[in-house]
Amino acid sequence: MPFQSAGCNPGIEETRKAAWEWAESNGLALSPTARKKMIRTRPELWISLMFPTASQQHLDLFCQWLFWAFLVDDEFDDGPAGRDPRMCEATIDRLVAVLDGEQPRSTMEYALVGLRARTYHDRSARWIRQFRRDTVSWLWTYYAEAVERAAGQVPTRNEFVKHRRDSVAMQPFLDLHEITAGIDLPESARSLPAYVALRNAVTDHSGLCNDICSFEKEALLGYEHNAVRLIQRDSGLTFQEAVDEAGAQLAEIADRVQRAEKEVIDEIEAAGINGRTRAALERCVQDYRGMVRGDFDYHARAERYTRPDLLEIDERKSLSSYFAD
Repeated sequence: MPFQSAGCNPGIEETRKAAWEWAESNGLALSPTARKKMIRTRPELWISLMFPTASQQHLDLFCQWLFWAFLVDDEFDDGPAGRDPRMCEATIDRLVAVLDGEQPRSTMEYALVGLRARTYHDRSARWIRQFRRDTVSWLWTYYAEAVERAAGQVPTRNEFVKHRRDSVAMQPFLDLHEITAGIDLPESARSLPAYVALRNAVTDHSGLCNDICSFEKEALLGYEHNAVRLIQRDSGLTFQEAVDEAGAQLAEIADRVQRAEKEVIDEIEAAGINGRTRAALERCVQDYRGMVRGDFDYHARAERYTRPDLLEIDERKSLSSYFAD
C-alpha cells in the first residue's frame, strides 16, 4: 500500500452513538442478528478512516448514509429481494422515486427522506445531479445481479469491472467528500479524463479490496458476483491462488491511482484551470489517496471482513420488513 494513513477521525465514538440513535428514531429497530451484523460491520470506522478531518456534523451524516446503505446491501445480497427480479425492481423503483421527491411508504424510505434533505441542503443543482446519478447507478446494480442469478448467468471479468465500479457504492461517497471539503466541482472539472480515471481507480480499488475480504463468506452463499470468484472460475486456480492474483491486481490499481494523480495536474495546466476550480481538483488529488488507504485499513479491521460470521448465512429474512409498505 503506497499511501500513508491520515488516521482516524476523533469523532468516531460520537458518530457511532449518533448512528444508532438515528436508526432507532427512524424505526430501524434491527433484529438481534441484524444488530450483531451491523456492530461487526462498524460503519463509523469506515467513515472515520475515510473522512479523518470532517466536522462532527458531516461525519454523523455520512455514517448514517453508510448505515442505510449497508442495510440495503444486506437485503439485496442476502435477502429475498436479491433473488427475485420483480421484487428487486419494485424495491429499487420505490427508493429512486423517494430520492426524487415522492412520498415515502416504508421505514427505509422514510429514513431516506431525512438523509436526502440534510444532504441536499445548500448544494448546487449540478452536485445534486451527480450524487443522484451515482446513487441510482449503485441501486440498479442489485437488479442486474438479481436478473443474472435468475437466468443462471455470471458476468465476464471485464464486464464485472464495469459493474463493480457502480456496485461498490464508492462513487456517492466521493461526491459526499465535496461537502466536507467545501468544494463543488463544475462539469468541466468532472469531465477531465484524468479526473474520471482517478475516480475510477479509487472505486476499483475499493471494489476489489471488498471482494477479497468477502470472498470466503460469499462463496459459501453461492454468490458469484465477486472478482476473486470470477478469477478462480476462469483460471482454474485454488482459493489461495485466486486471492494472490487479486492481490496483485489490487497493487496495479494503486499504481493507476498514482498515475491518474499526476495526469490530473498535467491536465489542469493544459486546460488553463485556475482559481477555485484548480484548488478543488488539487484537494481531490490530495484527499483521494487518503480515502484509498482508509478503505484498505477498514477492511483489515472490521469484523465483518476479518472474522466472517457464517451463522449469518441462514438469516436472510431479518431485514425484509424495513422495505414493506
